[in-house]
Amino acid sequence: MPHLARRLFVLPPDLEGAAHSWLEHGERTPRAPRFASSVVLLRDSPTGLETWLGYRPGESPLGVVAFPGGSLDASDDDPVGWLGPPPQHWAEQMGTDDVGLARRHVVGAVRELFEETGVLLAGPDLSSTVEATSTAEWMKAREAVAVQEKSFTEILAKRGLSIRTDLLKPLVNWLSPDFAHRRFNTRYFAATVPMNQQPTLLESKGVWGQWVCATKVVAERDTTALGDEVGQENTVGLTLGQLMVPGSEIMLEKMAKANGCIAYLSYKRTPHVYQPRLVDENGALMLEVEAAKTVAGEPQRER
Repeated sequence: MPHLARRLFVLPPDLEGAAHSWLEHGERTPRAPRFASSVVLLRDSPTGLETWLGYRPGESPLGVVAFPGGSLDASDDDPVGWLGPPPQHWAEQMGTDDVGLARRHVVGAVRELFEETGVLLAGPDLSSTVEATSTAEWMKAREAVAVQEKSFTEILAKRGLSIRTDLLKPLVNWLSPDFAHRRFNTRYFAATVPMNQQPTLLESKGVWGQWVCATKVVAERDTTALGDEVGQENTVGLTLGQLMVPGSEIMLEKMAKANGCIAYLSYKRTPHVYQPRLVDENGALMLEVEAAKTVAGEPQRER
């Protein structure tokens, strides 16, 4: 287990009401979390690692600005063509005995990534991936999956495609705070964009999404640069900590320190569940996280 340090994060505005209510009424039984998967897309650039972030309307447990992802779906259990490490391998990587759940998380990750960005980790065999997924036909397929008119597995089967689980890397497991009204138990994965594909917004739901440089976003974390760029009513004037959940912010820090995609993806991670806790810090409600130090020996900034 890596050395864990106590970190403090601002309470995002959309969690303030739930936090006060939790304290006023005394701690109650937390709502059951929904299982979710999220994919951190990565690419190298001259200024360091870049990742794809998107705006999430409503009060998403993943944050107002987040990596592509969402809750698992009943159809994630359906039979699907599978290439790459089997579900048993994934269960071991995730530190769970529930092979079925591990399989659902992997299928859900590939599905959510496709639905939200059009990036499709699938191919006819282990040596190739589908190309040019930005066409009108693929957009129609994404929309059909988004409104559950067609299942993701149907879309793949119709085209003779199988999911490429070898293109995913497991990252971390985050659990929403106990007091939150909507809670996710999220498994994060990482992937690079396959050849001749590029992320695009879903026509019916996409508001803002783009590649950002992790180093730049982290350097500007105390400014409102990212929130102003997203340009929505609930992002303008807000700092990074108010837009993102702590897990996403910590992952961005790690990306900012990593020496490129290969280094970031090959880092050995130990299965561990991270969960922010509500604490009163000198009269201000904040989220406390026990998380690995970004760099050994580096003093932690209390945020």
